[in-house]
Amino acid sequence: MNIRDLEYFVALAEYRHFRKAADACNVSQPTLSGQVRKLEDELGVMLLERTSRKVLFTQTGLMLVEQAREVLRNVQIFREMASKQGEDMSGPMHIGLIPTVAPYLLPYIITLLHDAFPQLELYLHEAQTNVIVSQLEQGKLDCAILAAVKETDPFIKIPLFDEPMCLAAHVDNRLAKEKVVKLSELRGEKFLMLEDGHCLRDHAMGYCFQAGIDEDKRFRATSLETLRSMISAGRGITLFPELAAPIDRVRDNVVYIPCTDPVPMRSIELIYRPGSPLRSRYEQIAKKVKETMPAVLAKRNINA
Repeated sequence: MNIRDLEYFVALAEYRHFRKAADACNVSQPTLSGQVRKLEDELGVMLLERTSRKVLFTQTGLMLVEQAREVLRNVQIFREMASKQGEDMSGPMHIGLIPTVAPYLLPYIITLLHDAFPQLELYLHEAQTNVIVSQLEQGKLDCAILAAVKETDPFIKIPLFDEPMCLAAHVDNRLAKEKVVKLSELRGEKFLMLEDGHCLRDHAMGYCFQAGIDEDKRFRATSLETLRSMISAGRGITLFPELAAPIDRVRDNVVYIPCTDPVPMRSIELIYRPGSPLRSRYEQIAKKVKETMPAVLAKRNINA
């Protein structure tokens, strides 16, 4: 038995599909299948039911998956402890970011981090929150920058900044000439949302529910840019994160307007596994981001 066998086993539990698990592990499907069968032979137990096309785990298999995850977490901690040799801020670091944060935050911080920590090799991975949480649990990521949701509760959290959300509407919308819009004024509008899996959807839905605003369920976007295109075509309105809105406030037939009563907001944070020996690295990265973002948001002047 080796660590790689456990990684194949856990990947199969995560994806419940041999080909997808093999792709995630960068091996062929026969290789992954063969190694899992080899693991069964070595342990002397059946981990999978092979009576159907579906990937079904036996009760023993389900129990051992959790133990395998724990082993892999400990292996990652072992590697992190070993990587502390030499300079603290040196070597590889894998950071996960969600799609509604990565393209809009990175231009402000990536050069700053490279200049501040030139010996640190940053690897950036963009994925939805549930994928990032899973990869962080498995040790595939060192830390992550995302919006606060309940799924991040098991991790250590370092608050970075609070990001307002503004109304994005077509320039011909009845609210387009307003300087500030109360959330209650949005009732009756076609409110467009991202698809399930995006934590921004959960944040926006919370404010919509509070204000009595209904979602237009005929369309759900896969990205903020798709959502922006639909607004530009006059198909509805939405709440947009401040960093994703242009500074000039009107572009491509879309106007971005501050909201109030209440101001829609989401908290951006850096998270990492409890017990990680690389805590000082995460704290130093978080400190740089926290020092930078107040000036960035003030310059954008969302509530002016």
